[in-house]
Amino acid sequence: MAESRAPLRYTLRFPAPHTHYVEVEATVPTGQKPVVELAMAVWTPGSYLVREYARHVEGVTASTPDGQGLRLDKSRKNRWRIATNDAPDITVTYRVYCREMSVRTNWIDAGFALLNGAPTFLTLADDAPRPHDIQLVLPASWHTSITGLPAVPGGAPHHYRAADFDTLVDSPILAGNPAIYPFEVDGIPHYLVNEGEGGMWDGPRAAQDVAKLVRAHRDMWGSLPYTKYVFFNMITESGGGLEHKNSTVLMTSRWHARVRKDYLAWLGLASHEFFHVWNVKRLRPVELGPFDYENEVYTKNLWTAEGITSYYTDLGVRRANLCTDDELLERLSSMIERLQTTPGRLVHPLEMASYDAWIKFYRTDENSANTTISYYTKGAVVAFLLDVKIQSATAGTKRLDDVMRLAYTYYAGEQGFTREEFRALASSVAGIDLRPWFISVLETTEELDYTEALDWLGLRFRPAPSPTPEKAWLGLITRTDHNRLLVSQVHRHTPGWQDGFNVDDEMLAIDDYRVLPVQWEARLTQYQPGDHATILVARRERLVRLAVTFGTEPPRRWILESDPGATTAQRTHCTTWLA
Repeated sequence: MAESRAPLRYTLRFPAPHTHYVEVEATVPTGQKPVVELAMAVWTPGSYLVREYARHVEGVTASTPDGQGLRLDKSRKNRWRIATNDAPDITVTYRVYCREMSVRTNWIDAGFALLNGAPTFLTLADDAPRPHDIQLVLPASWHTSITGLPAVPGGAPHHYRAADFDTLVDSPILAGNPAIYPFEVDGIPHYLVNEGEGGMWDGPRAAQDVAKLVRAHRDMWGSLPYTKYVFFNMITESGGGLEHKNSTVLMTSRWHARVRKDYLAWLGLASHEFFHVWNVKRLRPVELGPFDYENEVYTKNLWTAEGITSYYTDLGVRRANLCTDDELLERLSSMIERLQTTPGRLVHPLEMASYDAWIKFYRTDENSANTTISYYTKGAVVAFLLDVKIQSATAGTKRLDDVMRLAYTYYAGEQGFTREEFRALASSVAGIDLRPWFISVLETTEELDYTEALDWLGLRFRPAPSPTPEKAWLGLITRTDHNRLLVSQVHRHTPGWQDGFNVDDEMLAIDDYRVLPVQWEARLTQYQPGDHATILVARRERLVRLAVTFGTEPPRRWILESDPGATTAQRTHCTTWLA
């Protein structure tokens, strides 16, 4: 067993945190081997991109416990081979530069340190599971450290133990002076940890709301599968979230606490990452474990991992009574509209968007909207359609909740589920063969059919008003850079795409009259759809005139609302769905 094996022991020091470095000293058991090899992960679970964490490691040295230097050779981009001289333990020291403010990397400054496991710790390569102990030596001005890891029994302050390397990677650590708000659900301690409140963030209110989210998701799944949970809320003017088995790292802006729409988005982020406690961290696609930290791990099932979770993101906020029915419909409408206005939906099937996450999702460019879709967005919309399809097929007696709970019963833990098993399970709950529908929505680029869902729930897409007055439209996405108006995206099948605009074209004039960035939108009101014009652009410092024919901007077509003609039964279905 892992606990019976000698642990790797790390001591982390921050002698000059304003320089953004952590100094790591690791005591590594050798098992009396003449040579050991240490490795660093190249990616971290939940974020599917090879990030080459070893690029921030420097000054790796090795010695025996009495200080005798050992030969060390770098054997791969993320591996170090060390001759042990038959010592039972060796000491390895190195430094890590930590200044990337994201949920999957490290940040250290004079105020605090946020450390993730994958970009921080070297471990024995190709080793069987063993404990990993971490001792933090904090600067004098820092008083607190917190993590999802348990404290080492009888250990010093800031001394933690991971049962194995997987647990270490899955357990971020925050050190500094954060505001901590404890609460309990089912007698289990939870902590909302706010770094950077700055007098702007209402910590007690946020903790109360997060507790409501915990209870809402607990009610769906039936129980809480951990003994401690930490919400790291990094109020650092950044964004994103990353799930862990008994914690999550959230990043947000202090200003998001002051505007309801922004605060609901933060609650949605907390809801999303907490839902992962069950979906992904314990119930996972079969390909996502055991983890291979040195190579890409491909799966077509990220739509279940992230898409279904995204569907429950705002549904969880509603079930916690933290938003209204209309606010939930608005959030769902935005996802549907984002999908239906992305040209890549007609190019890239949902399962392939999952499979290609390693090369597409985290490496977007100006043409990404034309070539792919987000498995978060389309996955959430497909989950919504699947939920209602199950409700309709079972006369409202079953829903997607039942599929997820049953999947958790069958496949949570080490086993994982295949795409075929998930489809079969959903069909079993629905009582109908869903395989043709799954093929259509997951494996092809056919347009999604919303008819059944709208009919069951008594909803409709709001009729689009005629634009008055009509404004000329090219469909270009632009940005302003040093008072220059530049094209940043050209979407397929728009007038701008047909008329030959390029990304990074600088807009200079319309019909030979100078137009400044602040004048662009107003100038377009002087033209009508169907009008012809010549637009002067600077393309790689060369002046180019483009003949254009203006089009009509498509109206918002995807706003969900109650159908005025809905029956009593339909309204009941909608109320039940939202409850």
